[in-house]
Amino acid sequence: MSSEYQTRKEIIDLRLKGAGWDVSDRTQVINEFFVASGSSAALREDPVPYGSAREFSDYVLVGKNGKPLAVVEAKKTSKDAEIGREQAKQYCFNIQIEQGGELPFCFYTNGHDIFFWNLGEAPPQKVYGFPTRQDLERLLHLRKHKKPLNSELINIAIAGRDYQLQAIRSVMEGMAQNRRQFLLVMATGTGKTRTCIALVDALMRAGVVQRTLFLVDRIALRNQALDAFKEHIPDEPRWPEPGEKSITTDRRIYIATYPTMLNIVRDEENTLSPFFFDLVVIDESHRSIYNTYGEVLDYFHAIKLGLTATPRDVIDHNTFALFNCEDGLPSFAFSYDEAISHVPPYLCDFRVLKIKTKFQDEGISKRTISLEDQKRLILEGKDIEEIVFEGSDLEKTVTNHATNALIVKEFMEESIKDPNGVLPGKTIFFCISIDHARRIERIFDSLYPEYKGELAKVMVSDDPRVYGKGGLLDQFTRSDMPRIAISVDMLDTGIDVREIVNLVFAKPVFSYTKFWQMIGRGTRLLEKNKLKAWCPEKDVFQVIDCWDNFDYFKLTPKGKESKPQIPLPVRLAGIRIDKIEAAQVLGHPSIAQKEIAALRAQLAALPAMSVTVMEARAELARCGADAFWKPLTADGIAFLRHAIQPLFRVVSQADFKAMRFEKDVLEASLAQLKGEKEKYAALTQSLTAQISELPLSVNVVAQEAGLIQKAQMNHSWATMTDQGFDHLTERLGPLMHYRDSRPEGKGPAKFNFADVLKSKEYVEFGPEHESLSIAQYRQLVEKKVNELTASNPVLQKIRDGQPVTEEEAEALATQLHDEHPHITLQLLRRVYHHQKAPFIRFIRHIIGIEVLESFPDTVSRSIDQFITEHPTLTSHQLQFLGLLRDFLIERGDIEKRDLIQSPFTILHPSGIRGVFSPAEINEILALTGRLVA
Repeated sequence: MSSEYQTRKEIIDLRLKGAGWDVSDRTQVINEFFVASGSSAALREDPVPYGSAREFSDYVLVGKNGKPLAVVEAKKTSKDAEIGREQAKQYCFNIQIEQGGELPFCFYTNGHDIFFWNLGEAPPQKVYGFPTRQDLERLLHLRKHKKPLNSELINIAIAGRDYQLQAIRSVMEGMAQNRRQFLLVMATGTGKTRTCIALVDALMRAGVVQRTLFLVDRIALRNQALDAFKEHIPDEPRWPEPGEKSITTDRRIYIATYPTMLNIVRDEENTLSPFFFDLVVIDESHRSIYNTYGEVLDYFHAIKLGLTATPRDVIDHNTFALFNCEDGLPSFAFSYDEAISHVPPYLCDFRVLKIKTKFQDEGISKRTISLEDQKRLILEGKDIEEIVFEGSDLEKTVTNHATNALIVKEFMEESIKDPNGVLPGKTIFFCISIDHARRIERIFDSLYPEYKGELAKVMVSDDPRVYGKGGLLDQFTRSDMPRIAISVDMLDTGIDVREIVNLVFAKPVFSYTKFWQMIGRGTRLLEKNKLKAWCPEKDVFQVIDCWDNFDYFKLTPKGKESKPQIPLPVRLAGIRIDKIEAAQVLGHPSIAQKEIAALRAQLAALPAMSVTVMEARAELARCGADAFWKPLTADGIAFLRHAIQPLFRVVSQADFKAMRFEKDVLEASLAQLKGEKEKYAALTQSLTAQISELPLSVNVVAQEAGLIQKAQMNHSWATMTDQGFDHLTERLGPLMHYRDSRPEGKGPAKFNFADVLKSKEYVEFGPEHESLSIAQYRQLVEKKVNELTASNPVLQKIRDGQPVTEEEAEALATQLHDEHPHITLQLLRRVYHHQKAPFIRFIRHIIGIEVLESFPDTVSRSIDQFITEHPTLTSHQLQFLGLLRDFLIERGDIEKRDLIQSPFTILHPSGIRGVFSPAEINEILALTGRLVA
């Protein structure tokens, strides 16, 4: 643009119109608004007194009451928009003096870049569109009426655990300091969603936010989040309600998947301005937020809150950077180990059973196939020597029915059962592929027909029967049957079914993050008021590992590092640019022009409302002109590679199977053009294989039978013209998605060779073990005591509530020790977590005469009660109480001077004196005094 006037008329006016502002209506927008100013206004920090001079603000956006809501300062496109920053600020202050009332919001732009400055509240930020009048009036209302966050109460009925309160306070305190990005790292099962809902509830009551967007990456997680918001803040209107497709603007809570929100944002009829949401929550924020879906976060000018269960030492640099956190230092973190070691525990511990079959360990070959199966193969006329598969090939290039059946039978034998001891409790089977999952389902149906096909069900994301009320996932969650959910990726993360007591890893996992998220499906404890008949208690869950996953992560703690992948549309554009350059250099102008036309068509199809595309408007405008291409210079080629090619990462709506074929054909045509014979031979061989897999049994494919047959002949590739390559892409590309429906014989090799169990062993986790685990030790003691009660007069006296002498108690202790050498007072105190109770109290507890609350339980309950009674505790105070809890549990005692020494000086050099008021200190001293009395 050659002038500021043109920039305003041809760009800024249109962008304001897109946000609902009519620039020709002076009741909405005033152009060239007179503002009191002075010659040095842009350099002054204080407003210039009214009357010293007259200047013009380019636009003033007016509210319904006729008062200025915002100033927009315009610069021409060739200038940096930030040149107008101080000028726009001074206009805002001077308009407030001249007009009275509220300080207007501040915008400055060069048409392409727009900056928003909420003066006195936050620093300027780049935004991707203008707000509507309703947005500005809402933001003004929030600014005028919001309450201090440090005094806002948290609803502990939603999230009342100490670490949840600390997480919420950490965010609220950061918001009070004008921070706008936060990252919470909380182990799966510790209530990330509840913590978020309690935060949203508090922020809404404080008038800090009105609208919240909760982003998830799958429909099942969206439905789960909708249920959670409905349960905990039922009075806040939510979107979507059942049956709603189109987005509406009259709700307070919006829950959507990334693809749904991306489509809304990119829609040219988009009704959501960048200022529509006040808070955006990104669930499982280590996934889905980069490349294409990151646009959703860029588009909305809102406070961003990331939630993840990934251990903080595994989160990548990009995630921390996205939320403005130092590497390894999220806004708040609470780990699985912390949740397990808390007294009482917040999460369920697990045990691991490793099983491995002979074929998994040694592969399938003449050496491992039984003689009986070898004889059968010979009778069938098959060559045994040709059957050579590694164990890692199972369910990829080969499948063996007996191996899968053996895994299913071992699971049914070793799984944690329901109270009847017959059927397994709720279980997830993690499978390699959908075909693998279907095979496992058929094996369950075949081996256990008495359950009429209801015992185990496949649940995969592309099956519509999984979702909604009465769907397969709903049945698995709420009903007795099915007991076993057989999943491929869908149930690996995010699904919350507290009754899960078995996880079967029927596939190898190479991502450390994903592995622990899968483990997290079983970590949730039961809710006492919501017990199910098939799972009335749960103190441990079991992982059956069929693929040495635990051993893999011992050797490779971080898992397999995933290499960054270049998106397919970017690769296609890159090859096309390479071909244009090669055609020009080699003297084929007609081919160059043809590919230039194709590239320009690709550019024209980029989503115009994409944030990435909007940011590149200047670059796209440059190559949109015919003069850029006539002629296309070496500098122009370099510009296309560095500035234009990366833009194609935003392409998300396309037939990617057709695009992959187009990319492969284009690459082959480039190799032919450049005379790269070996590369051309390899590429055409791959193309021949792809084309040969097209099923001629499908009518639309059969219509191209002649071309398909011709493309499988070497002569055809040897004589292929450039137009011939285009013809292949045009005719066969749209058919590529039919390759998935090829006949059964084209899939993995299928066998049913007898397999045997090679190894089976339990791996113990948890506290230090002697000959028994803690749980087994308690069972042993309780069994011995109950057995002896029928014949032992001292135990009978205890049972009947009669007093027992010290001599009788010692005699009983000796008898129990003789029954089993591990029954000692020292071990009882350690196992029951009570270092001061006498022997008789343990026996009274075991018989059921009294409840012996452990010292750690007493400490935790007392501190939790203290937190509940003091709802305005800060995050530092909550941290201090956490340290106090750990200190008491570990030491069993505390003195007043301890509270001003390490570890309490970590939070403040003066210890408790720097964190609590004198009155609060007295309350805490009274509390500790009661605990250690």
